Amino acid sequence: MSPRLRSIGFNSPQQQQGAIGLMAAVTLGVVLLFMLLVIDSGRLYLEQRKLQRVADMAVLEAVSRGGSCTSGTAVTYVNESATRNGFTPGAVQKITPTCGTLVTGSDSLRTFKLDPSQTNAIRVIATTTVPTSVAGGLWSLFAKDGFNLNTQLTASAVGAAPKGLLAQLTIRSTAVTIDSSKSQILNAVWGGLLGGSLNLSVAGWQGLVDSKINLLSYLDQLAIDLNINAGSYTDVLNTKVQLTKLIDTAIKVLTANGNTANVAVDGLLGLKAAVGSVQVKLADILKLQTGTNSAGLDTNLNVFQLVEAFVQLANINNGVVATVPLNVPGVINGVVKLKVIEPPQLSAIGDPAKAKANPTDPASRIYVRTAQVRAGVSIALPLLDTPAVESVLTNLVGPLTDTLNSLLSLNLAATLKSVLCAVAFPCKQTDLKVLPTASINVILEVASANSYVTDYSCPSTTTKTLTVANNAALVKVKFGSIDMTNAFSSSNDVTVKPLPIIDIGSVTCSGLILFKVCDPKTRVPFYGGGVGLMVDTSIGSLSAPYLTHTYNQPPEIKQDPLFSPVSSTNLVGSLKTTLQGIQLAVYQPTGTSALGSLLVNTGNILSGLITAISNIIGTLLSPIVDPLLNGILNLLGITIDNVDVGANLSCGQGGRAQLVL
Repeated sequence: MSPRLRSIGFNSPQQQQGAIGLMAAVTLGVVLLFMLLVIDSGRLYLEQRKLQRVADMAVLEAVSRGGSCTSGTAVTYVNESATRNGFTPGAVQKITPTCGTLVTGSDSLRTFKLDPSQTNAIRVIATTTVPTSVAGGLWSLFAKDGFNLNTQLTASAVGAAPKGLLAQLTIRSTAVTIDSSKSQILNAVWGGLLGGSLNLSVAGWQGLVDSKINLLSYLDQLAIDLNINAGSYTDVLNTKVQLTKLIDTAIKVLTANGNTANVAVDGLLGLKAAVGSVQVKLADILKLQTGTNSAGLDTNLNVFQLVEAFVQLANINNGVVATVPLNVPGVINGVVKLKVIEPPQLSAIGDPAKAKANPTDPASRIYVRTAQVRAGVSIALPLLDTPAVESVLTNLVGPLTDTLNSLLSLNLAATLKSVLCAVAFPCKQTDLKVLPTASINVILEVASANSYVTDYSCPSTTTKTLTVANNAALVKVKFGSIDMTNAFSSSNDVTVKPLPIIDIGSVTCSGLILFKVCDPKTRVPFYGGGVGLMVDTSIGSLSAPYLTHTYNQPPEIKQDPLFSPVSSTNLVGSLKTTLQGIQLAVYQPTGTSALGSLLVNTGNILSGLITAISNIIGTLLSPIVDPLLNGILNLLGITIDNVDVGANLSCGQGGRAQLVL
């Protein structure tokens, strides 16, 4: 024995007897304690594992059966699954589903984001209460809340369906090439709509036409720029954003891979300088069907179309009326006023099965449209002092007194200006005015061409089809007497009144025959009736209210769409015919006038007047159709007789629901 051991009292073998037994007892106690901990922990582990299995099975069933938190079916499916697996929801055992989406953050980690309106992913949280473990009980003795006999266990599971059906519609009427003349008009039209000046080069415009941008990457970058959680696409689409920020984000995305032509970026920078501080919402031009997952956003859009939609959307918010030069030799040398009434919806993405079930329901439809635009121009009218019109007017007033007949041989302006008073006392005299207004106002309002999904088939990836209903634009043609200020300050329908062509008024005169004096202040318009010019009609549309078209083998989402033209039947020709076929309205006399009664009752003579004047007006107005529609509206993505609608269809991966978190 060492001296050290002796120093503490172990001086002989007899004094060491029983040490091994003590150590054995201590060791056995420790073994029993650890065995108790293992058994107790194993019990908790098995309870937790059972609870997790209940949560997993419940979320898989809810996803597989298409559960929804909005309708309450998710709760029903989860409770049914839990009950079948020996977990009875109640006061002790609880199981709760929540709906939402999967969000991938900037750290590339995927998380669940709560959104009751979405069904992209479902999370189930199950809880139960079990007896407290030994270790937990000992720990709770020292906790401020004291000893707790029970412990609550929680299990969470997130499930989602595999990539499913997705369809996309895209509408366009974009030029393929930009020349110098188109560049000048684009600068004038887009700059006018933005309320500033624009001076993009031909190369800048062409760069926008030739470039594409990935919508998913764009929205992800915009979410970062707006400090919104990446993946919260509904929030991004519905957030009001300055148009300059939208352009900055587009530049970031286009230059991220370093393969975008500088001319496209130069075009965006030039556009940004003219934008101002107007704010817009992307949801007004891009539509994501309720419940659609982010995979549907992984598609490409033409940059020119996207920015074109930005400009039209901005015009609605800034209240600016664009003025664009329009020169038609011999007819007009002035400006066209332009105002966007409704923005385009250039792309829509969603589940075609939902769209097929409710094709016109805003929550489920896959629907695109062009913009609705109002264009107006004032045209100077020549004096209708022509032999044809003079002859008709002569026949109109011929049956009156011999005195009036004798005056008809004079020129038109002097012939019909006075009727003599027979006495020296004040009396009413007919005062005839021909075309008292020097100009006529013309408004063309091009409504939205639109398309939406009505059917689909996915028997295999090689035989899939997508069916859409199309409607080309309807054009409202209005001309006559129009308050142009009110017409462009409101989106309400424009009111048009007849433009007076012949006004048989009356004035009060006094004096002898040779010294008669008439007071122009006493003139009563249309006292004896008259004739006015007005057109307020709609033309165009397709031969049927909606013309269906089936796309055979539309490409997958993210590939270039399969475009098909939606054409109406000779709409431009119909518009020109309408301009030439002007109808004249007859004003009933407001007082007593033989000339007015004759004008109303002489149908054959009035028909001649209509022919004479309408030929003159029609010839004057027809030349504005092509430059106004083809030269200006086409470059706004507005065509009234031909719109291209593109389709994409992904039939999905198939398979069963998966646990994703």
